[in-house]
Amino acid sequence: MTDDASTPTTPATPAPESITTIACVGIGTIGGGWAAYFLARGYRVQAWDPSPEAGNRVRRLIDAAWPALTQLGLSENADPENISVHTDLAEALDGAQFVQESAPEVLEMKQQLLADIDAHAADGVVIASSTSGYSMTEMAVQAANPERLVVGHPFNPPYLIPLVEVVGGEATDPAAVQWASQWYEHLGKSVITMDREVPGFIANRLQEALWREALHMVDNGEATVEQIDRSITDGPGLRWPLQGPMLTFHLAGGPGGMAHMLDHFGPSLKSPWTRLEAPELTDELRESVVAGCDEEAAGRSVPDLVAERDRAIIAVRQVIDQLRRDAA
Repeated sequence: MTDDASTPTTPATPAPESITTIACVGIGTIGGGWAAYFLARGYRVQAWDPSPEAGNRVRRLIDAAWPALTQLGLSENADPENISVHTDLAEALDGAQFVQESAPEVLEMKQQLLADIDAHAADGVVIASSTSGYSMTEMAVQAANPERLVVGHPFNPPYLIPLVEVVGGEATDPAAVQWASQWYEHLGKSVITMDREVPGFIANRLQEALWREALHMVDNGEATVEQIDRSITDGPGLRWPLQGPMLTFHLAGGPGGMAHMLDHFGPSLKSPWTRLEAPELTDELRESVVAGCDEEAAGRSVPDLVAERDRAIIAVRQVIDQLRRDAA
C-alpha cells in the first residue's frame, strides 16, 4: 500500500493509508469476493449479512479465493482469519473506516440499507455500493447524509478483476468521489472515475450488448454456445486484454488509424447485423443456453471452472503487467 499525501480529506475522513478496518455489508458472491480482497491487502474486515449461513458461505469464498490472491501477492499483514461476521449492522460498522455495500440488486432494499448504514457509520466515513445497475441518485433517497454515498462498482470476481467504476449521485459531494477513487487506487485497483451517472455503467453496458447478440444467435440457431465462446476467446478476446475495442479498431485502420477505419467502414454501421433489443427469454431459449453451457463444460463442475478461470486471469494479468513494465 502506498502513501498519497494529495488525497483529499476532511477532518472526519480518514486518509486511505491510515485505514485498518473495513465493513463489508452483504457477503454473497460479490461481497465475499471484496472481503477476500480486503483481507489479502492486510485489512481487518467486519462483515454483516442477515443470513444464518453467511459465516460458512463467506469462509468458503475466502478459502476458494486465497490461492489466487496468494499467487498475485499478499500484503505483509494479510490474514484470511482477520474477519468477523455479524448479524447486527451497528456492530459490523463499529470502528469501520470505509464501507463496501454489496446487497442484492433490489432497489427498495438498497435504499433502506444505505440509509441504515449511513445512520450507524461514523461521521465522514465514505460508503460505497457495489451495485451493478442502480444509480446512487435513486439509491440515496432515504439517507440523511447522501453526500458521502458513492458507487464503487467492481467486476466479478472482485478479488481478481482490477476494474472499479466510481461515480456519485446528484447529492454526492465530489470530494467523496475523488476520495473513493484514490482509495481504490491505493488498494491496487484500476479505477474509472465516471463524469456522470450512466445506467449500467460502462463495462456492463458493453458486456450486455455482446450478451444480447449472443442470445439472439442461439435463439435463431445461428451459433451454438460453444461457438460463441470460442469466437471471443480465440478471436477478439485475445486482443482486448492489452488494447480494448476502440484501440483495436484504431489498429484495424492501418496507417490511417481510426480515421481511416471510420471513413472506410463507417457505412457498414448501418448494416442490420446486430440486434441490441433483448430476445424474449422463452423456455426453449433458456433450455438451449443451459444445455449448451453443460455441453461446453464437459463434466467440469462450477468450482473446476472457477479455478480454471482464476488461473487464466492471473496468467494474463502477469503477462500484461510485464509488458507494461518493459514498455515503461
